[in-house]
Amino acid sequence: MKKIRDLIKKVILWIVVAFFASTILSVAVLRWVPVWFTPLMFIRLAQQVSEGKELTLHHHWVPLEEIAPSLPTAVMASEDARFQEHHGFDYKAIEHAAMRNIKHPEKRKLGASTISQQTAKNVFLWPGRSWVRKGFEVYFTTLIELMWTKQRIMEVYLNSIEMGDGIYGADAVAEYHFNTTADKLTKAQCALIAVSLPNPRRMNSARPSAYMLKRQKRILHEMRFVKKL
Repeated sequence: MKKIRDLIKKVILWIVVAFFASTILSVAVLRWVPVWFTPLMFIRLAQQVSEGKELTLHHHWVPLEEIAPSLPTAVMASEDARFQEHHGFDYKAIEHAAMRNIKHPEKRKLGASTISQQTAKNVFLWPGRSWVRKGFEVYFTTLIELMWTKQRIMEVYLNSIEMGDGIYGADAVAEYHFNTTADKLTKAQCALIAVSLPNPRRMNSARPSAYMLKRQKRILHEMRFVKKL
């Protein structure tokens, strides 16, 4: 019995060691290597197959220098105004969201995920709201904040995030929604893309609704107060 317990302990120890070694190595490698595929891309492809749809995946990796500077500014204004100040977690936003959700439980839950958290989720994890997934998100967010620069986090974010049905990243959405390239996106187009990010398959930046146009104006206004990356 003692030998079995010792064996189990050794197996668990090796699993833990392998987990930390592999994840730290992965984050270190992706500090320099482009992210060509994400778990969400494969999930969407599987959904397309199950629904009998044509497989669609548009994704072009481009360096941050080849993305219009207005796009990082727009997503910070819309998603994470304190991106350059925090270390992965915006505690003020978390407190605000918690208080608002407690006071108004009947309304849609307000989130407080930072761009760093969204990047960690997009690259390393799967969609969902379980506590297990959230725990992994905290872990990977901490790792990328320690090992990557803010510029790299933004670069990966803008290249990997879903921006439309089968569309991932700034260059793909520039081509398929605006018939241009990521470096030539206008400030107005960048704001529309930022508007769509909470639900890019429902809110189409190429065909904005009245709500999206109203939100676009708000983001364009907020962009004036966001520090350039």
